[in-house]
Amino acid sequence: MKPVTVSILKKELKEHTQEELIELCLLLAKFKKENKELLTYALFDSNDEDQYMRTIKAEVNTSFSNLNHSSLHFIKKGLRKILRIIKKYIRYSKNKETEAHLLLYFCTKLEELNPKHKKSQQIINMYVQQLTMAKKAISMLHEDLQYDFNLEVEKLDKK
Repeated sequence: MKPVTVSILKKELKEHTQEELIELCLLLAKFKKENKELLTYALFDSNDEDQYMRTIKAEVNTSFSNLNHSSLHFIKKGLRKILRIIKKYIRYSKNKETEAHLLLYFCTKLEELNPKHKKSQQIINMYVQQLTMAKKAISMLHEDLQYDFNLEVEKLDKK
């Protein structure tokens, strides 16, 4: 079965009653975990972006503290998993300020990693790539916010 375009879905959804739309949303939420997470963000977290970021940062802190340091392979695997989670939350938010905050936070936590692990070229590349993505997100923000974020980027660039 081939899915229809978003514009066709939008037109069809406009023709449904509120009760039918609620049932469709619940059906989507039951079907997949990501749908439920997105719906949770849209209903509860989108109003308070700061609290949303604090929650994500707490989850990132927990994930960094649970990293398996037995080998470099497990560290890289754990870092990729953390980054995948962060990217998912960024996709939910679609807010460039949130994206910049979370990517810079990831880079900061990566900077705090054990010095011997930071010598890995793959981890260095991951760090540079996320810092570049954060800079790109920062460039789309208001000038005042750009200044604040660029101060943080400069701190990370010096390290």
